[in-house]
Amino acid sequence: MGVELVAVPAGRYALGEPGEERTHDLPRVMIGRWPVTNADVRRFLEATGRDVADVHRADALADHPATGLTREEAEACCAWLGARLPTGAEWEAAARGTDGRAYPWGETFYAEHCNCADSGWGWTVPVAAHPAGAGPFGTEQQAGNVWEWVSDDGPDGWGEVRGGSYLDTGWGLRASRAQPADPERSTNTTGFRIATLSGGRRPPVDIKTRDRMSRGGD
Repeated sequence: MGVELVAVPAGRYALGEPGEERTHDLPRVMIGRWPVTNADVRRFLEATGRDVADVHRADALADHPATGLTREEAEACCAWLGARLPTGAEWEAAARGTDGRAYPWGETFYAEHCNCADSGWGWTVPVAAHPAGAGPFGTEQQAGNVWEWVSDDGPDGWGEVRGGSYLDTGWGLRASRAQPADPERSTNTTGFRIATLSGGRRPPVDIKTRDRMSRGGD
């Protein structure tokens, strides 16, 4: 599958939880269409001489989102790919688009559009499993499957994760929700995706890019 980037256009985006709304001006950013997979993390770990965990080595899970990495390890993998973690604002703008929708696909929650507690999968699924859950610019898996590290720090010094996981129900998968997380702790419910403003340095794996006009939600 490889790594694919989609464009989030420059503009002013409505962000934040209900009652805490704000606007944020963003430059154009390229963001991962999917979370980084176990296959790509395995290549990173092997290329940099790090230990490869069983979950990253398993062929049956190669196209599932990579988990079990601290934020520092996720940042190192992003750098190896010629990119970085997205900021919380970039991540949320990619998920909500210009209309500030509640979920990547629109205002109404549909369990069949994502991997969540309501859909009953009980574990991670391949990153391309829910094309109907794509966001307005083409990102996928921004609701459910795994939480995703972003680069933001909270006031308490902890990091931040976005998107919810396969253990969350609909309310917990809102694109505006940000959850504090210990950046030094790796879990089997947290992964990441990449972002870059310019395309970064030449990456060691094939990265495809595409632009897509924002589409309306339901």
